Amino acid sequence: MRPFLATAALVAALSSPAFADDPKLEFEKYKLPNGLEVILSRDNTVPLVAVNVWYHVGSGDEVVGRSGFAHLFEHMMFQGSKNVGSDQHFKILRQIGASEVNGTTNPDRTNYYEVVPSNYLETALWLESDRMSHMLDLLDRKALDNQIDVVRNERRQNYDNRPYRKALFALYAAMYPEGHPYRYLTIGKHEDLTAASVDDVKNFFKTWYVPSNATIAIVGDFDVAATKKLVDKWFGTMPTSTKPVEKKVPAPAQKPTTVSVEDSFAKQRQVTYVWHSPANYADGDAELSIAADALAGEGYGRLYKRLVLDKQLATSVSASQDGSTFSGTFDVTVTLRSEADMDEVKKIVMEEIAKVAAENLTDREVKRVVADAEASAIYRLQGLNARANALQGYNHYLGDPGKLTWDLDRYRNAKADKIRATFAKYVVPANAVTVVTNPASSGGAK
Repeated sequence: MRPFLATAALVAALSSPAFADDPKLEFEKYKLPNGLEVILSRDNTVPLVAVNVWYHVGSGDEVVGRSGFAHLFEHMMFQGSKNVGSDQHFKILRQIGASEVNGTTNPDRTNYYEVVPSNYLETALWLESDRMSHMLDLLDRKALDNQIDVVRNERRQNYDNRPYRKALFALYAAMYPEGHPYRYLTIGKHEDLTAASVDDVKNFFKTWYVPSNATIAIVGDFDVAATKKLVDKWFGTMPTSTKPVEKKVPAPAQKPTTVSVEDSFAKQRQVTYVWHSPANYADGDAELSIAADALAGEGYGRLYKRLVLDKQLATSVSASQDGSTFSGTFDVTVTLRSEADMDEVKKIVMEEIAKVAAENLTDREVKRVVADAEASAIYRLQGLNARANALQGYNHYLGDPGKLTWDLDRYRNAKADKIRATFAKYVVPANAVTVVTNPASSGGAK
């Protein structure tokens, strides 16, 4: 080995102009006559292709009494469709060697994806086409009840029987009034899920699961001309549909309140402070993300240093800016040591928040987030499906899959004075919604 030459070559590579450029994702976006959006991004490095479908509906589009429907429907789409058959979707994908298969739901969208050997691209397109157009043919009460049970068990596993997750329900109830689409978590309420009827599910499908409300991204090893013909073959004959009108719902006025939750699974007390904040990619979203890192970055964040390292009042501290379509939330969460005083913790949290609102962050604090954003952007482009999701995400929120550089520039161009002003505008200590989680045997907060 010749370590000196290897190191010199690495330094030369890192300093070359190519590393200063953002990754360039080549893609083509077009629309079928029936309204279905198509994004094609070719990469023949490996003989794999990702097929990724986003339906532009999430829990934020649900109505009162129907919480959990978007997520329930994610599960229903794997039950089977007319030409694929009942419970055959996963089996077929396993047989052709699919390496990634799943679906996810959040407040803004529902997606489905599979990564398959490129010679099986048409099979993946057929599977997605059949459940987009013929899922209702196999929908009956038995299939619905089966998935309701699955989703309710998922809620028990991931929320009801996990420490600190109970507090999320109390938090959202405190942040959003009845009728607001963000009041209930994506997982939904048990009573709403059990009340779902076959007609309810059919109406949900007919409203949201239409070609004009969907985008399919195909990323990987494929021939562009041949793939366009396949897309037209499997999706082009679907009837023209009307895209649902998005009803924008603003964040409600902040109402400061404190809620206590008894949690039998929690071993330590935890406190979360939350404020309404900008929507995803909206003005101020990036600035608040930078401030969150400066406050709670592990090992270096201001709160992390004071509460975890110096005072040893906490075992963990986190802060985040989480934007969705309509609005977002900014939160600070502290998990306290058993002997810690809650009032002292709150005093320190609010002191550091006041400092960020009054004084500019250092250049080092800002540049750290810029470097992390750039590294994360490159990392998420390595996998074909992650790349498809990046294209889909920019398309969903910004109407353009090619917004990577624009996204990174939000951080690179962020000014310390704007970060301070944005933070001061949204993160007002007196307006905080506070949720305290107590171990059930603790007898309350101290």
